[in-house]
Amino acid sequence: MADAALAVALVGAAYVSFGVTADLFRDPAHPRPGTAENSLGLAFVILPLALRRRAPLSMLLLSITAYVVYAVALGPLVEGSISVVALSLAVYSAAAHGRAPLRNWACGAGLLAIVGLQIFDNQLDLPLDLRLLGVVINVVLFCALWSLGAALSAGRQRARDLLQRTVELEHEREENARRAVFDERVRIARELHDVVAHHVSMMGVQAGAARVVLARDPAMARDALSSVEASSRQAVTELHRLLGVLRQAGDPDDLGPQPGLGQLQRLAASMSGSDLVVEVCVDGDERPVGPTVDVSAYRIVQEALTNTLKHAGASRADVYLRYGPDELEIEVVDDGAGDAAPSSKPGGLGLIGMRERAALHGGRLTAGPLAGGGYAVHARLRTTADGL
Repeated sequence: MADAALAVALVGAAYVSFGVTADLFRDPAHPRPGTAENSLGLAFVILPLALRRRAPLSMLLLSITAYVVYAVALGPLVEGSISVVALSLAVYSAAAHGRAPLRNWACGAGLLAIVGLQIFDNQLDLPLDLRLLGVVINVVLFCALWSLGAALSAGRQRARDLLQRTVELEHEREENARRAVFDERVRIARELHDVVAHHVSMMGVQAGAARVVLARDPAMARDALSSVEASSRQAVTELHRLLGVLRQAGDPDDLGPQPGLGQLQRLAASMSGSDLVVEVCVDGDERPVGPTVDVSAYRIVQEALTNTLKHAGASRADVYLRYGPDELEIEVVDDGAGDAAPSSKPGGLGLIGMRERAALHGGRLTAGPLAGGGYAVHARLRTTADGL
C-alpha cells in the first residue's frame, strides 16, 4: 500500500510539473503535445513503482521502457523532473530489492537504454558536448543509486545471516546442554550400577545367608551380619558422594532437611532486601504433598525468582500455587523486561533442570516473555502416586 500511494503521489506531482513546463511554451508556432498523451506517458513511467518491492526488476524494465517510448514520442516536450526522480527511485529499488545477479543485468540494460536515448535521439537539438555531458550524468546517477541500493541489500542480507546464525547457535547451545545432562545421567547411572547396586546386592545375599544359619551357627550369622553392616556403610558413603555431585551450587554441605513449600514465605521475605517484592498466593485447599514434589516445587520457584532477580530488572514478582485434585500448579510472574530466561551456566538449575523436575513428577513446564511485558514460568506437577 505504501508503494502504491507513493506512485500515485509521484504521478500527481508529475502532472503539476508538466503543467508548469507547458506554460513555458507560449510560442504558438511551437508544437505542444496533447494533455492525454503526456498524462498517459507519465502514468506508464511512474505507476510501475507500486511494484518496486514485490517485483523490482520487472518494475525497472517497465519504467525505463515506458520512459524511452515517452521521450521518443514527445521529444523535448516530456516532463523531465518528476519522471527522472521516478526513474532514479526505480534504479535504487531494483538494486536494493532485486535478486543478484539479475538486478545487475536489469540495471545495465536500463542504463544502456537511457544512454542510447541521450546519444541517438535526434529530436533533442543539442550539440555533441551537451549530449556527452548528459551521458556522463546519467551513468554517474545510475551507478550511485545502484551502489546505494546494493549496499543496503547486502546489509539486510548480513543481518538475516547473523540472525539465522544466532538462532542456530542458540539451538546448538541448548542441544549441548541437553547432551551434557544426558551424559551426566549415564555416568551417574553407571556409578550406581557399578558401586551402590553391587553393595546392595551383597547385602541381600549376606542377609539371606545369616537368616539360614542363624539357628544352627550363630557365629557365622554374626559374621554375615557384620558384612551386611560394612556393605551398608560403604553403600551410604558412595550415595553421599553421588549426592554431592548432584547437589545444587549453594546448598549446605550437611544433610539437614530439604526445603519445601512451607518455606516459600521465608524465601519471599529474603528477596525484600534486593528491592524485589514477592507475593505468594495460594488457591485451593492447601495440603501436604509428597516429599519429592515438595522439594521440586520449592526449587522451581526458587530458580524462577533467582533469575527474575538477576536478569529481569523487575520490581515485583507474584508466586501462585494452585492445588488441584491430583496436581499442583505453579506460576511465577514478574513485571521485568521479559528476558529473565533461566540460566544454563554450570552449577545452576536452568531451564532444562526446571523442566526435568516437572517431568519427574509427570508434569510439564513452560517459560517465556509475556505479551504485555514481564516474564512467566508455569509448571504443573502431579501429586498422585504415579507422579511421585
